[in-house]
Amino acid sequence: MKELLTYIAQSLVDQPDQVTVTERESGGETVYELHVAPGDMGKVIGRQGKIAREIRTLMRAVAQKQGKHINVDIVD
Repeated sequence: MKELLTYIAQSLVDQPDQVTVTERESGGETVYELHVAPGDMGKVIGRQGKIAREIRTLMRAVAQKQGKHINVDIVD
């Protein structure tokens, strides 16, 4: 899961070497924190949050197939 999120984010940004994903457990679900370069925040979030919403939807769909509950936070 972490590798998939990293791959998606690196595909969207101008500085893929600055993409990091941290994983933590919170209340029975796994939370993935996505960190990107400040100049790339807009590319990951998108207009009106559309890209961020789609990333979360995709990641939740993959997690659901594996029987897991996850959340994706985009951190600056």
